[in-house]
Amino acid sequence: MAMDRDQVLRDAAALLSRKSTATMDEVARAAGIGRATLHRHFAGRDALVRALEDLGIRAFEGAFDRARLDEGTAVDAIRRLIAETEPNAQLLAFLVTENQLFEGDQVNEGWARLDARVSALFKRGQQEGDIRIDLSPAWLTEALYGLVGSCAWAVMDGRVAAKDFQYMITELLLGGARRSVE
Repeated sequence: MAMDRDQVLRDAAALLSRKSTATMDEVARAAGIGRATLHRHFAGRDALVRALEDLGIRAFEGAFDRARLDEGTAVDAIRRLIAETEPNAQLLAFLVTENQLFEGDQVNEGWARLDARVSALFKRGQQEGDIRIDLSPAWLTEALYGLVGSCAWAVMDGRVAAKDFQYMITELLLGGARRSVE
C-alpha cells in the first residue's frame, strides 16, 4: 500500500500542534506508519517541518484562491477566507508556532506571498472604509493567523465546538478590526 505523503504530514501536524516535543517515532505512530518509512521520506525533524511548511503554503494558496479575495467587499472576502482556511487550521496552528524555531532572517517566499495577499485584503478593507485604519494590515494578518491557530487548538482540545470555528474567528477579528460608525 502506497503512503499518502500529504496525509502523513497532516497527521504529523495534528500531533505536533498538540505536542511540539513529539519524537519522530511518535510522529510515525500517529501517522500509522513505521519509523523506517517515515525516515525514508523525511530524514529528520527539520526535513519533516520543511515538508509541513511546503504543504501549508500549497494548502493556503489554494484556500486563498478558492476564497476569491478580489471579489466583493473585503469583509466578505475575509469571511470566505476564514471558511476556506478551516480545513487546514491544525496545520496553520502548528506552523504559526514552529516558525519561531528556525534561525536566520530569511522569510520563506511562499509565506511572504501569502502575507502580501492577506495584507492587501486588509488594506483594501481600509480603503473601502470597513476596516479600522489605526491597525496595520501586517498586524491584522498576524492576528488572523493567530486566531485561526488558537481556534484550531481550542477545537482539538474540545474546548470549542468545531461548528463555531468560522463564527468565532470572524466575529472577533472583524468586531475588533471594523471601524465603528457613530
